[in-house]
Amino acid sequence: MDAQIIELPKFLDRRGNLSIIEQFKQIPFKIARTYWIYDVPGGEKRGGHAYKENQEFIVALSGSFDVILDDGKERKVFHLNRSYYGLYVPKGVWRQMENFSTNSLALVLASTSYDAQDYVYDYNEFRKAK
Repeated sequence: MDAQIIELPKFLDRRGNLSIIEQFKQIPFKIARTYWIYDVPGGEKRGGHAYKENQEFIVALSGSFDVILDDGKERKVFHLNRSYYGLYVPKGVWRQMENFSTNSLALVLASTSYDAQDYVYDYNEFRKAK
């Protein structure tokens, strides 16, 4: 599985810290879309799909959550809880997010604009395609 945690640049300062994400530098794609997930009720899950073409980079800007990735052969759980670490998710990987802490904020950078046809929502269909 090509998914990986990437440490982002950190600029520490007495006034507060700053981190950056630049396309083709920290992440291997051009950013076409940005969205964020927040106010997730306790026990709820997000995701539960794969993308045919879209790649993502997920950062826990606040709080924490787990990202469960499955490439059809291997399943891995990534716990995100630092704003200077992000998870690169390549295309063709089943993704689910869960265990959101109170006031968590997930930033997601995507390589494609929204396209409903790019989503695979049926896990059995996903496994067959692999």
